[in-house]
Amino acid sequence: MAAMQEVTRNLIEWRNGNEAAIEKILPVVYDELRRTARRSLRRESSEISIQTIELINEAYLKLVDQRESNWQNRAHFFAVAARVMRNLLVDRARSRQFAKRGGGAKKVSADEIMIASPEKDVNVIDLHEVLTILAELDERKSRIVELRYFAGLSVEETAEVLGISGITVKREWLKAKSWLYQALHEK
Repeated sequence: MAAMQEVTRNLIEWRNGNEAAIEKILPVVYDELRRTARRSLRRESSEISIQTIELINEAYLKLVDQRESNWQNRAHFFAVAARVMRNLLVDRARSRQFAKRGGGAKKVSADEIMIASPEKDVNVIDLHEVLTILAELDERKSRIVELRYFAGLSVEETAEVLGISGITVKREWLKAKSWLYQALHEK
Protein backbone atom coordinates (compact mmCIF):
# COMPACT_ATOMS: atom_id res chain seq x y z
CA MET A 1 0.00 0.00 0.00
CA ALA A 2 2.82 2.38 0.87
CA ALA A 3 4.53 1.61 -2.45
CA MET A 4 1.32 2.38 -4.35
CA GLN A 5 0.99 5.70 -2.54
CA GLU A 6 4.67 6.45 -3.16
CA VAL A 7 4.25 5.89 -6.91
CA THR A 8 1.16 8.10 -7.03
CA ARG A 9 2.90 10.84 -5.02
CA ASN A 10 6.02 10.71 -7.24
CA LEU A 11 3.95 10.79 -10.44
CA ILE A 12 2.14 13.90 -9.24
CA GLU A 13 5.38 15.54 -8.09
CA TRP A 14 7.02 14.77 -11.43
CA ARG A 15 4.05 16.17 -13.34
CA ASN A 16 4.37 19.32 -11.21
CA GLY A 17 8.01 19.81 -12.21
CA ASN A 18 10.09 17.79 -9.73
CA GLU A 19 12.62 16.14 -12.07
CA ALA A 20 14.00 13.88 -9.32
CA ALA A 21 10.60 12.28 -8.68
CA ILE A 22 10.62 10.28 -11.93
CA GLU A 23 13.89 8.62 -10.94
CA LYS A 24 12.23 7.36 -7.74
CA ILE A 25 9.45 5.64 -9.68
CA LEU A 26 11.35 3.04 -11.69
CA PRO A 27 12.73 1.04 -8.76
CA VAL A 28 9.24 0.81 -7.27
CA VAL A 29 7.40 -0.13 -10.49
CA TYR A 30 10.07 -2.22 -12.21
CA ASP A 31 8.77 -5.64 -11.13
CA GLU A 32 5.25 -4.86 -12.27
CA LEU A 33 6.50 -3.43 -15.57
CA ARG A 34 8.47 -6.65 -16.04
CA ARG A 35 5.34 -8.76 -15.43
CA THR A 36 3.34 -6.63 -17.88
CA ALA A 37 6.11 -6.89 -20.49
CA ARG A 38 6.35 -10.66 -20.04
CA ARG A 39 2.58 -11.01 -20.48
CA SER A 40 2.75 -8.96 -23.65
CA LEU A 41 5.74 -10.87 -25.02
CA ARG A 42 4.22 -14.28 -24.20
CA ARG A 43 1.49 -13.47 -26.71
CA GLU A 44 4.10 -12.68 -29.34
CA SER A 45 5.98 -14.92 -31.70
CA SER A 46 9.20 -16.58 -30.64
CA GLU A 47 10.70 -14.80 -33.64
CA ILE A 48 10.12 -11.39 -32.09
CA SER A 49 13.38 -9.54 -31.73
CA ILE A 50 12.78 -7.82 -28.41
CA GLN A 51 13.65 -8.96 -24.92
CA THR A 52 11.64 -8.17 -21.80
CA ILE A 53 14.21 -5.65 -20.53
CA GLU A 54 14.33 -3.92 -23.91
CA LEU A 55 10.53 -3.62 -24.01
CA ILE A 56 10.52 -2.23 -20.45
CA ASN A 57 13.23 0.30 -21.30
CA GLU A 58 11.54 1.47 -24.50
CA ALA A 59 8.18 1.74 -22.75
CA TYR A 60 9.68 3.58 -19.79
CA LEU A 61 11.40 6.10 -22.06
CA LYS A 62 8.10 6.78 -23.82
CA LEU A 63 6.31 7.11 -20.47
CA VAL A 64 8.90 9.61 -19.24
CA ASP A 65 8.30 11.64 -22.41
CA GLN A 66 4.62 11.93 -21.44
CA ARG A 67 5.16 14.60 -18.82
CA GLU A 68 1.88 16.30 -19.69
CA SER A 69 -0.09 13.18 -18.76
CA ASN A 70 -2.45 13.73 -15.90
CA TRP A 71 -1.29 10.74 -13.86
CA GLN A 72 -4.12 9.80 -11.53
CA ASN A 73 -2.45 6.99 -9.62
CA ARG A 74 -0.32 3.88 -9.92
CA ALA A 75 -3.02 1.89 -11.75
CA HIS A 76 -3.34 4.67 -14.33
CA PHE A 77 0.43 4.60 -14.84
CA PHE A 78 0.34 0.85 -15.54
CA ALA A 79 -2.64 1.22 -17.86
CA VAL A 80 -0.69 3.75 -19.91
CA ALA A 81 2.39 1.51 -19.74
CA ALA A 82 0.35 -1.38 -21.15
CA ARG A 83 -0.88 0.81 -24.01
CA VAL A 84 2.68 1.93 -24.76
CA MET A 85 3.91 -1.69 -24.79
CA ARG A 86 1.01 -2.71 -27.03
CA ASN A 87 1.89 0.07 -29.48
CA LEU A 88 5.58 -0.85 -29.45
CA LEU A 89 4.75 -4.50 -30.23
CA VAL A 90 2.27 -3.55 -32.96
CA ASP A 91 4.90 -1.26 -34.51
CA ARG A 92 7.42 -4.11 -34.47
CA ALA A 93 4.87 -6.51 -35.98
CA ARG A 94 4.10 -4.01 -38.74
CA SER A 95 7.78 -3.48 -39.46
CA ARG A 96 8.35 -7.21 -39.62
CA GLN A 97 5.28 -7.68 -41.83
CA PHE A 98 6.41 -5.00 -44.24
CA ALA A 99 9.95 -6.38 -44.27
CA LYS A 100 8.65 -9.77 -45.31
CA ARG A 101 6.07 -8.37 -47.75
CA GLY A 102 3.07 -9.29 -45.72
CA GLY A 103 4.48 -12.18 -43.73
CA GLY A 104 5.72 -12.47 -40.22
CA ALA A 105 2.90 -10.81 -38.32
CA LYS A 106 2.27 -12.70 -35.12
CA LYS A 107 -0.82 -14.85 -34.97
CA VAL A 108 -2.66 -14.67 -31.67
CA SER A 109 -5.29 -17.28 -31.09
CA ALA A 110 -8.66 -15.83 -30.28
CA ASP A 111 -8.59 -18.09 -27.23
CA GLU A 112 -5.74 -15.99 -25.89
CA ILE A 113 -8.01 -12.98 -25.68
CA MET A 114 -10.67 -15.10 -24.05
CA ILE A 115 -12.90 -15.15 -27.09
CA ALA A 116 -14.15 -18.65 -27.80
CA SER A 117 -12.73 -19.43 -31.20
CA PRO A 118 -9.93 -21.98 -31.01
CA GLU A 119 -10.08 -22.66 -34.74
CA LYS A 120 -9.25 -19.13 -35.90
CA ASP A 121 -5.97 -17.30 -35.36
CA VAL A 122 -5.94 -13.54 -35.23
CA ASN A 123 -3.15 -11.35 -36.49
CA VAL A 124 -1.89 -8.98 -33.76
CA ILE A 125 -2.28 -6.10 -36.22
CA ASP A 126 -5.91 -7.14 -36.88
CA LEU A 127 -6.51 -7.19 -33.13
CA HIS A 128 -5.05 -3.70 -32.83
CA GLU A 129 -7.22 -2.47 -35.70
CA VAL A 130 -10.48 -3.86 -34.28
CA LEU A 131 -9.63 -2.40 -30.87
CA THR A 132 -9.15 0.97 -32.57
CA ILE A 133 -12.59 0.61 -34.17
CA LEU A 134 -14.09 -0.43 -30.84
CA ALA A 135 -12.55 2.68 -29.25
CA GLU A 136 -14.35 4.83 -31.81
CA LEU A 137 -17.64 3.07 -31.08
CA ASP A 138 -17.28 2.64 -27.33
CA GLU A 139 -14.18 4.05 -25.66
CA ARG A 140 -14.97 2.45 -22.29
CA LYS A 141 -15.23 -1.08 -23.68
CA SER A 142 -11.97 -0.57 -25.56
CA ARG A 143 -10.24 0.67 -22.40
CA ILE A 144 -11.57 -2.30 -20.45
CA VAL A 145 -10.11 -4.72 -23.02
CA GLU A 146 -6.81 -2.86 -22.96
CA LEU A 147 -6.63 -2.81 -19.17
CA ARG A 148 -7.74 -6.41 -18.66
CA TYR A 149 -5.92 -8.02 -21.59
CA PHE A 150 -2.81 -5.93 -22.19
CA ALA A 151 -2.17 -4.56 -18.70
CA GLY A 152 -3.40 -7.70 -16.95
CA LEU A 153 -5.36 -5.66 -14.42
CA SER A 154 -8.00 -7.33 -12.31
CA VAL A 155 -11.68 -6.37 -12.46
CA GLU A 156 -11.20 -4.28 -9.32
CA GLU A 157 -8.08 -2.49 -10.64
CA THR A 158 -9.82 -1.81 -13.95
CA ALA A 159 -12.82 -0.40 -12.10
CA GLU A 160 -10.50 1.85 -10.07
CA VAL A 161 -8.72 3.21 -13.15
CA LEU A 162 -11.99 3.90 -14.98
CA GLY A 163 -13.93 5.09 -11.95
CA ILE A 164 -16.74 2.57 -12.43
CA SER A 165 -18.03 -0.41 -10.48
CA GLY A 166 -16.63 -3.92 -10.76
CA ILE A 167 -20.01 -5.20 -11.94
CA THR A 168 -19.94 -2.67 -14.78
CA VAL A 169 -16.44 -3.82 -15.73
CA LYS A 170 -17.58 -7.46 -15.84
CA ARG A 171 -20.67 -6.63 -17.92
CA GLU A 172 -18.76 -4.41 -20.37
CA TRP A 173 -15.92 -6.97 -20.59
CA LEU A 174 -18.39 -9.65 -21.71
CA LYS A 175 -19.94 -7.31 -24.28
CA ALA A 176 -16.51 -6.26 -25.55
CA LYS A 177 -15.40 -9.87 -25.96
CA SER A 178 -18.54 -10.64 -27.92
CA TRP A 179 -18.02 -7.62 -30.16
CA LEU A 180 -14.35 -8.52 -30.72
CA TYR A 181 -15.26 -12.09 -31.59
CA GLN A 182 -17.65 -10.85 -34.26
CA ALA A 183 -15.30 -8.17 -35.60
CA LEU A 184 -12.30 -10.49 -35.80
CA HIS A 185 -14.28 -13.16 -37.64
CA GLU A 186 -15.46 -10.62 -40.22
CA LYS A 187 -11.87 -9.66 -41.10
